[in-house]
Amino acid sequence: MNRDELAAQTLCPVARAETVVGDRWTVLVLRELTMNSRRFEEIQAQTGATPQMIAARLKKLEADGLVERHIYSQRPLRHEYRLTEKGDAFYPVLLALRAWGETWCKSPEEGRAISYTHRVCGKSAGLGPVCESCGKPVRREDLIAEQNPSYRAEREARYEAFKASR
Repeated sequence: MNRDELAAQTLCPVARAETVVGDRWTVLVLRELTMNSRRFEEIQAQTGATPQMIAARLKKLEADGLVERHIYSQRPLRHEYRLTEKGDAFYPVLLALRAWGETWCKSPEEGRAISYTHRVCGKSAGLGPVCESCGKPVRREDLIAEQNPSYRAEREARYEAFKASR
């Protein structure tokens, strides 16, 4: 019995959600889409996954209604990927993973990989699902992201290495 069939036999929402987003590569693809990486090669470069892994995850995310493909070039035919409303609704899960990772998987000396300013109040949003400054819930569209210089350099180096390897 496959994962989807097992999930259909339970009312557990965690088990059902896991069949959609329950692997590392899918979560990393969703992370990249929330960071406005829309093209296949950008997603591949930043996740480190093989083309086959990325293609399979994007195809499944599209079938599950989290991602839509949009043509950005006719010759050659090329697509970019955008989150749907359902895909965007995964953002609080990414925020929770980020908060847990910042708290438990890094040393404080490393600093936050990304700091968010809450557009609503103009102050630091912090790590939680609510703004640490004003207490209002944070939504992706209400956040201004500023990458730590080291994290930005890491991402740029990863992309440059990817382009050089092609």
